[in-house]
Amino acid sequence: MAVTRDDVIHTAIQLLQEVGLDGLTLRRLATELGISAPTLYWHVRDKRELLDLMADTMMIDHRAKQPPFPVGLEWWQVIAEGVRRQFDAIIAYRDGARVVAGNRPTPGALPMIERYLKVWIDAGFSPDEAIATLLSFGDFVVGSALEYQAENERQRLQTDTDRADLWKAMEAYPILRAASAARALLPTRDSFEHGLGLLIAGLRQRQAELVAEKQKAAEQPRPQPSDRN
Repeated sequence: MAVTRDDVIHTAIQLLQEVGLDGLTLRRLATELGISAPTLYWHVRDKRELLDLMADTMMIDHRAKQPPFPVGLEWWQVIAEGVRRQFDAIIAYRDGARVVAGNRPTPGALPMIERYLKVWIDAGFSPDEAIATLLSFGDFVVGSALEYQAENERQRLQTDTDRADLWKAMEAYPILRAASAARALLPTRDSFEHGLGLLIAGLRQRQAELVAEKQKAAEQPRPQPSDRN
């Protein structure tokens, strides 16, 4: 049976889960598919294109498992929920953040991006400000996911002695030690939720400014045509 591009992408994602991004080479992928390396290039130009396709598929596959958005959400709640779901989709895969970092959307992802941007436009943002802010949110999500996955790996490798030595060193810094002790009691994704809350607060403030600007412009008296005798 001939290998399809979908076969290539889903096999690559499976290999990612097994060996991580560093172990995912085009040669190893070709071997797993039972094809030659030159044949693989009929489906993907290079590893960068493969990662772009994997990123899109990972997002689509994970979102397909999620329930629909709750009804009756405010525009900013829709955006926040979308950001949370993107974060969840990324961390669901081994090295997911490294796969997504630097990716560019494929044509198959454009309809979803268009629908998401419409939420911003309907809230009063211009297309250029909407896409600029959306990209900034995306940077935050990927960075948070990268840190989240790196921290989980660090916790897996760190020994009790390492932790004890760090706490011992913090005795000279009481504020830092107290802050660290408080954070240790919080859920593992608290940093992401905290950052998201700040971003949404700023977004709502900016939207309120845009609404006020439009209202002020609408209240300005229109210039009257000059009388000509």
